[in-house]
Amino acid sequence: MRQAPIPYQVPPINNDQLNDLINIVHHLYGFDFSHYAEASLKRQVSKFMHLQQVNYFDLRNRLVNDSAFFESFLLKVTVNVTEMFRDPDFYKAIRTQVLPYLNSYPRINLWSAGCSTGEEIYSFAILFQEENLYNRSSFYGTDINMDVLKIAETGIYALPKMKQYAENFRATGALNSFSDYYTSKYDAASIHHSLKKNMVFFSHNLVSDDVFNAFQVISCRNVLIYFDRDLQDRVIELFYRSLAPFGFLCLGSKETIRNTGLKQKFKIIDKKNNIYQRKD
Repeated sequence: MRQAPIPYQVPPINNDQLNDLINIVHHLYGFDFSHYAEASLKRQVSKFMHLQQVNYFDLRNRLVNDSAFFESFLLKVTVNVTEMFRDPDFYKAIRTQVLPYLNSYPRINLWSAGCSTGEEIYSFAILFQEENLYNRSSFYGTDINMDVLKIAETGIYALPKMKQYAENFRATGALNSFSDYYTSKYDAASIHHSLKKNMVFFSHNLVSDDVFNAFQVISCRNVLIYFDRDLQDRVIELFYRSLAPFGFLCLGSKETIRNTGLKQKFKIIDKKNNIYQRKD
Protein backbone atom coordinates (compact mmCIF):
# COMPACT_ATOMS: atom_id res chain seq x y z
CA MET A 1 0.00 0.00 0.00
CA ARG A 2 1.32 3.41 -1.00
CA GLN A 3 1.91 5.69 1.97
CA ALA A 4 0.47 9.20 1.97
CA PRO A 5 3.14 11.85 1.25
CA ILE A 6 4.59 13.51 4.32
CA PRO A 7 3.71 17.23 4.37
CA TYR A 8 6.63 19.57 3.75
CA GLN A 9 7.90 21.00 7.04
CA VAL A 10 7.76 24.73 6.36
CA PRO A 11 10.53 26.60 8.24
CA PRO A 12 9.03 29.24 10.56
CA ILE A 13 9.34 32.86 9.51
CA ASN A 14 11.93 34.85 11.47
CA ASN A 15 11.91 38.54 12.45
CA ASP A 16 14.10 39.71 9.56
CA GLN A 17 11.90 37.90 7.06
CA LEU A 18 8.77 39.34 8.65
CA ASN A 19 10.15 42.89 8.38
CA ASP A 20 11.13 42.23 4.77
CA LEU A 21 7.60 40.97 4.08
CA ILE A 22 6.03 44.05 5.68
CA ASN A 23 8.17 46.32 3.48
CA ILE A 24 7.28 44.41 0.30
CA VAL A 25 3.54 44.45 0.99
CA HIS A 26 3.62 48.16 1.83
CA HIS A 27 5.67 49.06 -1.24
CA LEU A 28 3.76 46.94 -3.76
CA TYR A 29 0.21 47.01 -2.43
CA GLY A 30 -0.01 49.95 -0.03
CA PHE A 31 -0.97 47.89 3.02
CA ASP A 32 1.03 48.83 6.10
CA PHE A 33 1.40 45.97 8.58
CA SER A 34 4.26 47.63 10.47
CA HIS A 35 2.09 48.41 13.51
CA TYR A 36 0.32 45.07 13.71
CA ALA A 37 1.13 43.05 16.82
CA GLU A 38 4.29 41.20 15.81
CA ALA A 39 3.52 37.85 17.45
CA SER A 40 0.02 37.72 15.96
CA LEU A 41 1.17 38.70 12.46
CA LYS A 42 4.03 36.19 12.54
CA ARG A 43 1.58 33.47 13.62
CA GLN A 44 -0.86 34.27 10.79
CA VAL A 45 1.87 34.41 8.14
CA SER A 46 3.33 31.11 9.34
CA LYS A 47 -0.11 29.48 9.17
CA PHE A 48 -0.52 30.76 5.62
CA MET A 49 2.91 29.43 4.61
CA HIS A 50 2.04 26.03 6.06
CA LEU A 51 -1.33 26.04 4.28
CA GLN A 52 0.32 26.90 0.95
CA GLN A 53 3.31 24.62 1.62
CA VAL A 54 5.78 27.35 0.69
CA ASN A 55 8.97 28.55 2.36
CA TYR A 56 9.68 32.25 2.82
CA PHE A 57 11.65 32.58 -0.43
CA ASP A 58 8.73 31.16 -2.45
CA LEU A 59 6.19 33.25 -0.51
CA ARG A 60 8.16 36.41 -1.23
CA ASN A 61 8.53 35.56 -4.90
CA ARG A 62 4.81 34.90 -5.39
CA LEU A 63 3.77 38.06 -3.54
CA VAL A 64 6.04 40.13 -5.78
CA ASN A 65 4.82 38.55 -9.02
CA ASP A 66 1.20 37.53 -8.44
CA SER A 67 -1.40 40.07 -7.26
CA ALA A 68 -4.09 37.36 -7.12
CA PHE A 69 -1.90 35.43 -4.70
CA PHE A 70 -1.62 38.57 -2.57
CA GLU A 71 -5.43 38.74 -2.31
CA SER A 72 -5.42 35.16 -0.99
CA PHE A 73 -2.63 36.09 1.42
CA LEU A 74 -4.53 39.16 2.65
CA LEU A 75 -7.70 37.13 3.22
CA LYS A 76 -5.88 34.66 5.47
CA VAL A 77 -3.55 37.03 7.32
CA THR A 78 -6.26 39.55 8.26
CA VAL A 79 -8.32 37.46 10.65
CA ASN A 80 -11.99 37.24 9.59
CA VAL A 81 -13.69 35.22 12.32
CA THR A 82 -17.19 36.51 13.02
CA GLU A 83 -20.79 35.46 13.64
CA MET A 84 -24.17 37.10 14.08
CA PHE A 85 -24.88 38.39 17.58
CA ARG A 86 -21.55 37.09 18.85
CA ASP A 87 -21.32 37.81 22.59
CA PRO A 88 -25.06 38.38 23.12
CA ASP A 89 -24.46 40.47 26.27
CA PHE A 90 -22.81 43.07 24.05
CA TYR A 91 -25.89 43.38 21.85
CA LYS A 92 -28.17 43.34 24.87
CA ALA A 93 -26.23 46.34 26.20
CA ILE A 94 -26.60 48.07 22.83
CA ARG A 95 -30.33 47.40 22.89
CA THR A 96 -30.86 48.67 26.45
CA GLN A 97 -28.24 51.42 26.84
CA VAL A 98 -27.57 52.87 23.38
CA LEU A 99 -30.68 52.54 21.23
CA PRO A 100 -33.06 54.29 23.68
CA TYR A 101 -30.71 57.30 23.59
CA LEU A 102 -30.83 57.33 19.78
CA ASN A 103 -34.60 57.11 19.66
CA SER A 104 -35.00 60.90 19.42
CA TYR A 105 -32.51 61.28 16.54
CA PRO A 106 -33.96 62.08 13.09
CA ARG A 107 -30.98 60.43 11.33
CA ILE A 108 -28.48 57.84 12.58
CA ASN A 109 -25.20 56.79 10.95
CA LEU A 110 -23.53 53.56 12.08
CA TRP A 111 -20.04 52.42 11.09
CA SER A 112 -18.95 48.80 11.50
CA ALA A 113 -15.15 49.06 11.13
CA GLY A 114 -13.44 45.82 10.14
CA CYS A 115 -16.84 44.34 9.30
CA SER A 116 -15.40 41.21 7.64
CA THR A 117 -18.19 39.19 5.96
CA GLY A 118 -20.94 41.36 7.43
CA GLU A 119 -22.53 39.30 10.18
CA GLU A 120 -22.02 42.02 12.78
CA ILE A 121 -23.47 44.89 10.78
CA TYR A 122 -26.56 42.83 9.91
CA SER A 123 -26.90 42.06 13.63
CA PHE A 124 -27.03 45.79 14.28
CA ALA A 125 -29.56 46.23 11.47
CA ILE A 126 -31.87 43.65 13.06
CA LEU A 127 -31.64 45.37 16.44
CA PHE A 128 -32.42 48.71 14.82
CA GLN A 129 -35.36 47.16 12.99
CA GLU A 130 -36.76 45.73 16.22
CA GLU A 131 -36.47 49.10 17.95
CA ASN A 132 -38.03 50.99 15.00
CA LEU A 133 -34.81 52.82 14.16
CA TYR A 134 -33.83 51.14 10.88
CA ASN A 135 -35.65 53.37 8.40
CA ARG A 136 -33.88 56.51 9.65
CA SER A 137 -30.47 54.87 9.78
CA SER A 138 -27.58 54.32 7.38
CA PHE A 139 -25.10 51.49 7.92
CA TYR A 140 -21.51 51.60 6.67
CA GLY A 141 -19.47 48.40 6.66
CA THR A 142 -15.75 48.70 5.91
CA ASP A 143 -12.79 46.36 5.72
CA ILE A 144 -9.41 46.34 3.98
CA ASN A 145 -10.28 43.07 2.25
CA MET A 146 -12.48 43.31 -0.85
CA ASP A 147 -13.23 39.56 -0.89
CA VAL A 148 -14.96 39.61 2.50
CA LEU A 149 -16.81 42.80 1.55
CA LYS A 150 -18.28 41.02 -1.49
CA ILE A 151 -19.68 38.35 0.82
CA ALA A 152 -21.05 41.01 3.16
CA GLU A 153 -22.80 42.77 0.31
CA THR A 154 -24.65 39.59 -0.71
CA GLY A 155 -25.82 38.91 2.85
CA ILE A 156 -25.87 35.17 2.11
CA TYR A 157 -24.58 32.74 4.74
CA ALA A 158 -24.45 29.00 5.36
CA LEU A 159 -27.82 27.78 6.60
CA PRO A 160 -26.41 25.46 9.33
CA LYS A 161 -24.99 28.54 11.09
CA MET A 162 -28.47 30.01 11.58
CA LYS A 163 -29.25 27.76 14.55
CA GLN A 164 -26.37 29.21 16.57
CA TYR A 165 -27.18 32.72 15.40
CA ALA A 166 -30.79 32.27 16.51
CA GLU A 167 -29.65 31.21 20.00
CA ASN A 168 -27.38 34.26 20.18
CA PHE A 169 -30.23 36.50 19.05
CA ARG A 170 -32.68 35.20 21.67
CA ALA A 171 -30.12 35.98 24.38
CA THR A 172 -30.12 39.67 23.36
CA GLY A 173 -33.76 40.06 24.41
CA ALA A 174 -35.19 39.44 20.95
CA LEU A 175 -38.68 40.69 20.21
CA ASN A 176 -39.24 38.47 17.16
CA SER A 177 -38.07 35.18 15.74
CA PHE A 178 -34.66 35.27 14.08
CA SER A 179 -36.14 33.47 11.06
CA ASP A 180 -38.23 36.58 10.36
CA TYR A 181 -35.09 38.29 9.06
CA TYR A 182 -33.86 35.86 6.42
CA THR A 183 -35.11 33.44 3.77
CA SER A 184 -33.61 30.00 3.27
CA LYS A 185 -33.08 28.04 0.09
CA TYR A 186 -31.22 24.76 -0.10
CA ASP A 187 -28.20 25.17 2.22
CA ALA A 188 -28.05 29.00 2.21
CA ALA A 189 -29.75 31.76 4.17
CA SER A 190 -30.21 35.21 2.64
CA ILE A 191 -30.75 38.30 4.79
CA HIS A 192 -33.97 40.05 3.76
CA HIS A 193 -33.65 42.87 1.27
CA SER A 194 -35.43 45.18 3.72
CA LEU A 195 -32.30 44.95 5.91
CA LYS A 196 -29.89 45.50 3.00
CA LYS A 197 -31.43 48.64 1.51
CA ASN A 198 -29.65 51.05 3.90
CA MET A 199 -26.29 49.25 3.75
CA VAL A 200 -23.11 50.54 2.14
CA PHE A 201 -19.92 48.45 1.97
CA PHE A 202 -16.52 49.71 0.83
CA SER A 203 -12.80 49.41 1.48
CA HIS A 204 -11.33 51.49 4.30
CA ASN A 205 -7.92 50.98 5.87
CA LEU A 206 -7.81 51.87 9.57
CA VAL A 207 -4.03 52.17 9.34
CA SER A 208 -3.90 54.83 6.64
CA ASP A 209 -7.38 56.20 5.78
CA ASP A 210 -9.11 59.11 7.48
CA VAL A 211 -12.55 60.26 8.65
CA PHE A 212 -15.26 59.88 5.99
CA ASN A 213 -18.50 60.74 7.84
CA ALA A 214 -19.95 61.71 11.23
CA PHE A 215 -21.38 58.75 13.13
CA GLN A 216 -23.71 58.27 16.04
CA VAL A 217 -22.42 54.70 16.52
CA ILE A 218 -19.06 53.12 15.68
CA SER A 219 -18.52 49.43 16.34
CA CYS A 220 -15.07 47.86 16.06
CA ARG A 221 -14.69 44.49 17.78
CA ASN A 222 -11.84 41.99 17.67
CA VAL A 223 -9.74 44.23 15.43
CA LEU A 224 -7.62 46.35 17.77
CA ILE A 225 -6.21 43.24 19.47
CA TYR A 226 -4.15 42.65 16.31
CA PHE A 227 -2.55 46.13 16.46
CA ASP A 228 0.31 47.37 18.63
CA ARG A 229 -0.34 50.08 21.24
CA ASP A 230 0.66 53.01 19.01
CA LEU A 231 -1.69 51.93 16.23
CA GLN A 232 -4.48 51.23 18.72
CA ASP A 233 -4.20 54.81 19.97
CA ARG A 234 -4.21 56.19 16.42
CA VAL A 235 -7.32 54.22 15.53
CA ILE A 236 -9.15 55.29 18.72
CA GLU A 237 -8.30 58.90 17.85
CA LEU A 238 -9.69 58.31 14.35
CA PHE A 239 -12.91 56.97 15.87
CA TYR A 240 -13.15 59.94 18.22
CA ARG A 241 -12.88 62.36 15.30
CA SER A 242 -15.41 60.29 13.35
CA LEU A 243 -18.05 60.39 16.09
CA ALA A 244 -20.74 63.04 16.15
CA PRO A 245 -21.15 64.83 19.50
CA PHE A 246 -22.24 62.29 22.14
CA GLY A 247 -21.79 59.43 19.68
CA PHE A 248 -21.10 55.90 20.93
CA LEU A 249 -17.93 53.84 20.46
CA CYS A 250 -18.56 50.10 20.93
CA LEU A 251 -15.46 47.92 21.36
CA GLY A 252 -16.74 44.77 23.08
CA SER A 253 -15.39 42.83 26.04
CA LYS A 254 -11.96 41.99 24.56
CA GLU A 255 -10.78 45.53 23.82
CA THR A 256 -10.61 48.78 25.73
CA ILE A 257 -9.20 52.32 25.57
CA ARG A 258 -5.84 52.11 27.38
CA ASN A 259 -4.46 55.56 26.63
CA THR A 260 -5.31 57.86 29.57
CA GLY A 261 -5.55 60.99 27.43
CA LEU A 262 -7.92 59.32 24.97
CA LYS A 263 -9.98 57.74 27.74
CA GLN A 264 -10.68 61.20 29.17
CA LYS A 265 -12.45 62.10 25.92
CA PHE A 266 -15.10 59.43 26.56
CA LYS A 267 -17.72 58.58 29.15
CA ILE A 268 -17.97 54.89 30.07
CA ILE A 269 -21.48 53.60 29.35
CA ASP A 270 -20.87 49.88 29.89
CA LYS A 271 -17.56 48.84 31.47
CA LYS A 272 -17.92 45.10 30.80
CA ASN A 273 -18.68 45.53 27.09
CA ASN A 274 -16.45 48.60 26.65
CA ILE A 275 -19.15 50.88 25.29
CA TYR A 276 -18.16 54.55 25.44
CA GLN A 277 -19.83 57.87 24.64
CA ARG A 278 -17.88 60.78 23.21
CA LYS A 279 -17.74 63.75 25.57
CA ASP A 280 -18.33 67.29 24.29
